[in-house]
Amino acid sequence: MSDPLLEAVRSGASEKELLDCELPTRFRAAYTLKNEVGIFEGQTDKDVRRSLHVGEVDMPELAPDEVVVAVMSAAINFNTVWSAIFEPVPTFAFLEKFGRQGWYGARHDLPYHILGSDGSGVIVRTGAGVKSWKVGDRVVLSPSYVDEEDHGSYDDGMMSETQLAWGFETNFGSLGEYCIAKANQLIRKPKHLTWEESASNTLCAATAYRMLVGTHGARMKQGDVVLIWGATGGLGSYATQLVKNGGGIPVAVVSSEEKAEIVRAQGCDHVINRNELNLGEQGLRHPKAGRVLGEAIRGLVGEDPGIVFEYLGRETFGASVYVAKRGGKVVTCGSSTGYKHEYDNRFLWMRLKSIIGSHGFNYHEAVEVNRLIGLGMIHPTLSTVFPLDGAGEATRAVQTNQHIGKVAVLCGATAEGQGVDDPAMRERIGEEKFHLYRR
Repeated sequence: MSDPLLEAVRSGASEKELLDCELPTRFRAAYTLKNEVGIFEGQTDKDVRRSLHVGEVDMPELAPDEVVVAVMSAAINFNTVWSAIFEPVPTFAFLEKFGRQGWYGARHDLPYHILGSDGSGVIVRTGAGVKSWKVGDRVVLSPSYVDEEDHGSYDDGMMSETQLAWGFETNFGSLGEYCIAKANQLIRKPKHLTWEESASNTLCAATAYRMLVGTHGARMKQGDVVLIWGATGGLGSYATQLVKNGGGIPVAVVSSEEKAEIVRAQGCDHVINRNELNLGEQGLRHPKAGRVLGEAIRGLVGEDPGIVFEYLGRETFGASVYVAKRGGKVVTCGSSTGYKHEYDNRFLWMRLKSIIGSHGFNYHEAVEVNRLIGLGMIHPTLSTVFPLDGAGEATRAVQTNQHIGKVAVLCGATAEGQGVDDPAMRERIGEEKFHLYRR
């Protein structure tokens, strides 16, 4: 069934033309179902294609500080995988908790959960309290969902006790033809990027920015040597660029020569293929892994790293603590290989090192990294694009690590390559910069 409003967005309609179109009462989206929470019990392969459905859902009522965005493209993050396998807890528990906060939260407590924490699109409706945005604005979406009435948010949005991950701990995320977002999630879309390129940056790029550059992270300075694990992953691919752009010296850890070529093309001169470290079956958890890795780093740059960019966790954390220089910092935002870390504490306390916990990012940090992207200093690391009907396949690719960089999903956009507002800037930067991860 055709949607006149979505068609108007695709054709670049004016604010008045968009307002003249009726907001649909239903739209297509990717979601999980509450009655399927137990379907993976006792199974080793929890295939997200079984639990992630695409179909019609109801358009929710809009709150005063919210907007409706016609989503042109969205991106897959690992939190979509967690939602779809119902681990570490089913996200319906988050929706139930949110639902106890009056009608505003009750809208989210539904038998289905629309996923997605990254997206780009066009505002088609605004709540009565929205001041700085209007219908027709082209935006990207920050997944940091902050209550402006929580005093902690005025120091740092991530210090708010009510801060949530949009599309993970809330409903109405980006994996659909429309989404509902708060006004303080909106950021101007970079004019030289396509819908799918602009949709794929915010969560990973802003997380890496907070870890490395922002005042709450490692506060990297010019000349700092930074070890980056998983340098072609969603987080690592932006970390490598941020270090290089900020005058640091990135040392990228990858798992193949193909990935090494990609990070070199990004301007990273120092690359370690971890499969060439000869650590045997124990891999990076080998007792001598830190020493071997440290020798490899010093062989490339002549010194130990001042900062270690960590998100892999159990497999790498012991080596990370070991290789950081005296007074160095290990900044961590996750544990994709396991939450329980083991490291020799002597190398931490006796050499005066620090471990910095970092989670997400605040609105300012999201806007700042988007500014760098808009200036053409940081580039998208998009590798693969799926249609909305293929949201399950897209999430499966991330679940099984059959991807590099970022994976996007076309929602309202009808094909790749749409949405560029400044082709001249794109030409100045060079088309090859946007395709490094799409080889």
